[in-house]
Formats: sequence, structure tokens, C-alpha cells
Amino acid sequence: MCEELGFEKLLGEEGFFARLLGRAPSGAGRDLLYGPDLPVVLLTGGPGMGKGRLLRAVRDRFAAKVPVIHLDCASPVYADRADPEPDARSAATEALVEVARRLCTWQGTGGSFAFPRLFAGLAVIATGVAEGTPEAVATEAERYEDLPQKQRLRGLGAGDFWRGVLRGTIRNLLTTLGQALDPYSAAVSNALLDALFESLAPRGRAELGRIYGAYPGAAGQPRIGLRILAADFRAGGEAREVAESFLFRALREDLEAAYAAPIGWLRRVGRPGLLLDHAESPLGEQLLRAVLTDRRGGQRDRVVIVGTARRPDGGAFLHGGLPPDEVTPPAEYRPADGAPPAWSRRTDEAADRAPLADGVLLLRMPLLTGDQLRRETVRRQQRAEPEGGTNRRRIDAAVARLSGGRPHTVVRLAEAAAAFRMPPDANDRDILDAPLRLPGDGTLERPVADVLLRELILDQLPVRLPTEHHAHWLDLLTHLSVAHDTECADVLLRHHQQGHLHHLTAHHVSRLLTDTGWPSCERHFIGDFGLRQLLVHRLYGLRPDGAAWYADHHLLRDHYARRAEGEAGGQGGGGSGGGVPGDGAPDRGGPGDGVPGGGASRGRAPHYRDPGDGTPGEGAFRSLTAHRMNHHLVSGGVDDVVSHLAATLPGRPREWCAELLEIAQAPYPGGADARRDRAQGLVPVDGPPLRRTVDQLLHAVWLCEERTRPTGKETARTLAKLLDLLSIMDFEGAGLLSRTATDWSGLAENEQPLLRCTCTEQLRRRR
Repeated sequence: MCEELGFEKLLGEEGFFARLLGRAPSGAGRDLLYGPDLPVVLLTGGPGMGKGRLLRAVRDRFAAKVPVIHLDCASPVYADRADPEPDARSAATEALVEVARRLCTWQGTGGSFAFPRLFAGLAVIATGVAEGTPEAVATEAERYEDLPQKQRLRGLGAGDFWRGVLRGTIRNLLTTLGQALDPYSAAVSNALLDALFESLAPRGRAELGRIYGAYPGAAGQPRIGLRILAADFRAGGEAREVAESFLFRALREDLEAAYAAPIGWLRRVGRPGLLLDHAESPLGEQLLRAVLTDRRGGQRDRVVIVGTARRPDGGAFLHGGLPPDEVTPPAEYRPADGAPPAWSRRTDEAADRAPLADGVLLLRMPLLTGDQLRRETVRRQQRAEPEGGTNRRRIDAAVARLSGGRPHTVVRLAEAAAAFRMPPDANDRDILDAPLRLPGDGTLERPVADVLLRELILDQLPVRLPTEHHAHWLDLLTHLSVAHDTECADVLLRHHQQGHLHHLTAHHVSRLLTDTGWPSCERHFIGDFGLRQLLVHRLYGLRPDGAAWYADHHLLRDHYARRAEGEAGGQGGGGSGGGVPGDGAPDRGGPGDGVPGGGASRGRAPHYRDPGDGTPGEGAFRSLTAHRMNHHLVSGGVDDVVSHLAATLPGRPREWCAELLEIAQAPYPGGADARRDRAQGLVPVDGPPLRRTVDQLLHAVWLCEERTRPTGKETARTLAKLLDLLSIMDFEGAGLLSRTATDWSGLAENEQPLLRCTCTEQLRRRR
């Protein structure tokens, strides 16, 4: 994978990160962006958007010129290192030690760094070791002996400042006092503090006084502050988080001191950087919360903090528990917009109570442009193209639609399709079966769909997904790929969680999808088009002959049939049958123009109603009938749907067109696809002219609305022809279909959806 695919402008000599860090990849200096009050930069985007890839690219491009440390906050290694001494270490302290140790050996301009302030706090919490003896405490404290001072003192500057905090000092003093100390008593802690302070030069003692005298409850007394810090750490919970956050502050203070001292001012360039990958994890969120809280409170340092965030708002913790409609969005930067925006923190009297989001700049991870996508696909083609490059263009279009410009998906699909031949009249989902061989797998090849599902879903489970649901998360999402709204989703979830002690509701799943960075859509519960196609593809292959697919659609069809019967019975009447059991609900869709909009979000239950003012009602569908027919269409009920449409067209052409689009916005099941032939009248169909024409039109619209194959001029001509035929037939309102013929054919010719929603709009922007 090309590390810089889509990131060239961000990583260039004059790019965003060169200005943020103050130095270009070549080593040339750059005017600093922002400061001295720096925002925390969060790269926002869901799975496959390249957040981790960008952080690694920043590290690789800049780490030789400025001290840049990459930290994977989701790595289990930090918790594993802390496990042997849980009262003296934690995942957070081990991560901070990792950062400090890497900087202790940095060999760039200005040389390595020392961390005496951080060391003091770590040494004191070392008194929590399980054994508690002076020997055990000394052994634990010596884990950090490479942190407090540079290996080579230079007679002046920072070395002298902390002279005496040398190898063996703490062990020597504790050993001397050890005969008189009672293990597990405060005497061990007191002896360690004495050893620490007595070994320092006066300015070192004064500096520790400034730092740890500011610890909550210390009242300016550093020894008290260090004791409270150790006690908070041992207490666990929120108290431990306070101690860990303060240690992170001490680390940043050490870095700031290295730059602000006279020798540092002369020798160091740019700004140091800390790159927090998987910062949505508990450790990452804790580190972000710590630095944002400190900076909101007035603490200033020049450390560039760049983290990742799956949610588009940066994370719920940034907004202080406010409901979404009351949240003020953080400042944001979209690379396609050009220069980074100006940024400043609010300065009014309420600034110290502002949400943490006030200290954040969101960098929206860029989708690949159409040109970038085509270049990446062409670059991976292995075989000679036939004259005209028909196969390449077809693959380009399929990769664009299935990926939506998501960089990781583009690369995987392009790799798999490199030697793939699209079958004639193929559905885009055909390339999901193309074999892919990953590095390290030897000769093993797997369908690219399986690889993507592993990488985008199983390897990136929602952070807050309860452990008991990990094993069947992918299966639940697979079944939810056919849901439109929360009602649909809850029907499927109740069915597929039967026998489980713990159940997820549609609201839970919707929240987890949002937390993971997947977008929502008002007409599809799985709101990302590419993810939905992956899941639909898996659903059809879950059981032989698409049995799981048909079972889910039948379940939903029957649910809405019962609902329609209930409403019809409650109103004392029924509507047209259309040959489907339970088809008795009156159609209550409002008048439309053939391209209705609006609807409920993923997290809101649908409401079937006619507002009476010419605007569409809320919900993914205008009526229970349309919703039921949608599921019936894709589960073997094509002829029934045609009968329903033919019976309900006369007298209501505008409302009928809106219903037709809603019914036809459905994925096509696997197997042979005869829709194009049927749309063109090449498949014999019985019935009067109206019914035959409606049959053809339904299949033409279905081709347009599925969005997984090209439409173009041929389909546009078919739409126009069929609607024009209907417009001259002898039924009330037929003439109104002439305008629809013009509108729909124009959209189809330009590969635009007839019924727009959030996810199809995303496809339109990628063209």
C-alpha cells in the first residue's frame, strides 16, 4: 500500500504537518502553525479511512528531523507490562515510560531528552510494589533510572540542574536506611522522598516544588503532593486517573523545559510530537482528556498532540454529556478546502468551563478523489486491456461505488481486481469474490470480501461493544444489512438473538456504529453504501441458495403485512390487495414529485403518515405497503409487486412514482440477473399492456436504484420510453408522467440516483 495515497498535501514540504511541527521533511524550517496555545488535532474518520496510516506516514517522514513518537493506544503490551505490579504500574504509566524512553535515545538536532519531573512521580508510585520492602521499592524505581538525566553531563545547563539523580542513588540511600524501616509503612515512602530531594541541586528541588506542589491537595508542598499522588494511584478508579494525568503533565513539562532552557532555545528546532493511534480506546481517551483539561486550565506546552477519532464529532467525551442537538461542533479542517483554518480558544469568563471540544481541531480524513481512485486501480492492473479498455472502466466504476472513496477499501479492491474480468452485465458485487493474497499468507488466497470484513469490522470492533456480543457482532450486522430503520432493525435483532441472555437493540447498534465512525442514512440502517454491499454479499452466501437472505426479507415482509392488517382492521377498511397476504393497508403517502426526500435517521423509528402539505412524511417509506413491497420484491414476489403497482397507478401518478422508487431501492439477490432483459421487454410477461409496461419500468428503475451497476444512456432511453408509453395510456393522470420521463432519464444518463439519500449522495460526489 502506498503510505501517502491521498495524503500528499498534508505531508509535503509546505503541508499541514510541516507547519504544525515547524520543520519540513527535508529538514527546512517552517513558520509555526498556531501557538503558544496549541489545539489537539484529531484525525476523524471511520474504519478504512487511513487514520493510522497517516500517523505512521507522519512518523516516517518527520521523526528524523523533529522528535515525533508514535504510540498505539490499543496495544495490549502496556497492560501486560503493568500486570506484575498492579499497585505500582498501569497501562497509562507504562505508555508514558515508553514515550520517555524513546525520547531519551533520540539522536536528532538538540540531542536526547531527560525526564526528571516524570521520574520523581514514577519513583514515588514505585512504593506501591506488592512486597513493599526497601529493596523491592528500589528495584521498582530503578526501572526508570534511564529517565531523569542525560547520560553525558556537560557541566552546565539541564545536566547540572538535576545532578545527583544518578544510577544507584536511590538504592544506596534506601539500603542504608533499610535496616530501620518497617516494610509497608510510610517510612519507606518518606525515605524515598528524602533520597530524591537530597540528591538534587537547589534549582532541581525548586522545580519539583513548582510541579508537585501544584498537585491537587498539596497546597504548594511538593512532598505532600507526591505522597497524595502515590495514594491516589494506589486507590484506583478516578483517583488513579488524576495521578496518571498529572504524570502526563510532568512528561510534557520535561519536554517544554528542554526547549525553553537557554541551551535548548539555541539548539532545538520545531516542536516535539506525540501521535496517538487508536486514541478512541480507553487509554487514548484518557491521555486526550488529560492534555485537554490541562490546556483548558491554562497550562501551556509546545507538544503537538495528534490523535485519531472514529466519531465525526471527535468523541462524546469532548462534549460534556450534552445531547447532540446542543453540541457546538469543534473547529475543523478539510484538506480539500486548502489552507488550515485559524484556530483560537475562547477567552470569555466561561472559558474554564467550556467543553473539552473547545481545545480540539478536527482534521477530516479525505476520501480519495475520482482521479486518485482511478490511478490506484490502473496502477494495479496486471493484464493487457482489450481494445477500448472496457473491463478497466467497468472495474474502475465498481471499485468507486463499493469503496465510496474509502482509501483502504480502494486499495484492497484494486489489488483483488488486478487480474479480474468482470462478467458481461455484471453486478459490482461480483468483484467481492475476487481472490486476494495478503503478505505473510504464503499461497493462501481469500475472497476480498472476507478480507475487508475482517479488517473493517472484526479488527475494529466498537470500543464499547460488550464482550458477550463480540462473537456474533458480524452476524448481527450481516442480517441488519437489509434493514431500513430502527423498526426493521429491531424485528431482525429480536429474531436473531433468540436464546441469548443479553440482547442488543437497534438503538444500541446504531450508537455503536456511530461510535465506530460509520455514517448514518435516513433510508438505510447500515448507512455506509460500501459496508452495506459487503454485508449484503455475505448475507446471500451465508446459507446455500441465499436461504438466509430470503428468510430475513420474508420476516420483514410478514411483519409489515401484519402491521398493515392491524391498521386496516382498526380503520374498518382495506386497500388494494396486490396478491400479498395482509395487503389491506390504505396507501397514505403524500403527493410527491417522483424524487422524494426526507426521512428518519438510523436511530429514529419510522412514522407512516401523510403530512397533507405536499411534502413527504417522516420515515424511510411513505407507507407500510411500500415498505412491505420492498422486501417482497427482493424475496421472490416480483409478480405480486407488479400487480400491486399496476392496480394502484390510475388516478395517482405522482404518489405512485414516489412509491415505485421506494419499493425499487433494494439490493438485487445473488444469481443470474435478468433485470436488463426484462426492462427491455426481452422476457415474455403475461397481462394487459399496462401491466407489461409497469413490469418493464419496475425493472428499469430497480437497475437505477440498486446503484451497483452502470445505468447510462441505454437505461435512460429505456426509462423515457416506458414512462412515455404510460403517459399516453387511457387512465386518469397519465399525462403527468411525461415530465417524470424527462427528469428520470436525465438523472439515469448521468449515473445519478432517482431517489436520493445520504449514502447515494456520497456516491454521486465520488464521480
